[in-house]
Amino acid sequence: MSDAIGTEALGKTYPGGVEAVADVTLSVRPGEIYGFLGPNGAGKTTTISMLTTLLRPTHGAAWVEGIDVTLRPEEVRRRIGLVFQRSTADETLTGRENLEVAAGLNGLSPRESRPRIREVLSRLDLTDAADRKASTYSGGMLRRLEIAAGIVHDPSILFLDEPTLGLDPQGRAGFWEYIRDLRGNHGVTIFLTTHYLEEADRLCDRLSILDHGKVLATGTPSALKETLARDAVVVRTSDPSRDLRPVLERLPGVLAVEAVPGDGATRVEVVRAESFVPVVVRACDAAGIEIASVATRKPSLDEVFLSMTGREYREESEGNHREFAAAFGSGRHGGR
Repeated sequence: MSDAIGTEALGKTYPGGVEAVADVTLSVRPGEIYGFLGPNGAGKTTTISMLTTLLRPTHGAAWVEGIDVTLRPEEVRRRIGLVFQRSTADETLTGRENLEVAAGLNGLSPRESRPRIREVLSRLDLTDAADRKASTYSGGMLRRLEIAAGIVHDPSILFLDEPTLGLDPQGRAGFWEYIRDLRGNHGVTIFLTTHYLEEADRLCDRLSILDHGKVLATGTPSALKETLARDAVVVRTSDPSRDLRPVLERLPGVLAVEAVPGDGATRVEVVRAESFVPVVVRACDAAGIEIASVATRKPSLDEVFLSMTGREYREESEGNHREFAAAFGSGRHGGR
């Protein structure tokens, strides 16, 4: 099975010697949701810009459905859709008019676009609002309009760059239901960046962690979390002032013990939390300590990210996405 998206030693160096992306190699399977995670300045948006023909790579290769993004950019653009972090909708136009513009920029004639626009409006629950100005839309409706504009030409691959930034939890949940539908019922491959790690954990089939322009790790969320090889057990006692550390530190299999600041609990890191819980209960009982609760927790993607990069995950703020959208629509290609 050939890749939907692939790169080999892909890189981008800007004038002045600033290396934004260095030797990125990845493989995205058809029909999967693939996450691309990294902190500010890691090179995520630069990588997406090369994959979508908005930037010319300095070295290496990238292809979409087997088509080289540098040699045949126009053909690549016909196969992909884009939804950016910041809204690119013209709020002085109606939803339908926005889609007419998007269809025209993607080469559809008015005759071709009319039935397609009706279809995507229906699919994204925007039919009733189609002839209202986009300025009257809620944040969630604008995001759905952005998806509609991104898929109006029926692409097989959709790139999403921080698509839920600024949406409330309900809006994010609704947005991802439409994305799941695109993948599950229409076979669209999804390539996304997000700064909500719980979102990536819940949605992505696989993901890559990028830092300083290099891929540090790739795998399923579960596999990446397992690389930490440690769980956590959080113990609370009936007496929050009681220091459990002397009791817990000497137990077999303990990797680390720390008091949770301001929480009255003690956190113990172990290899397998489930088998350690009875050990904790027996030790506290022997020491005459009454336990109020014991909870187990698997590693999170936040902890994986911190262990690999040495820093916490932060909101991405690369690039001018409105300019990228204009470049994509106008067919401009080349280095910046």
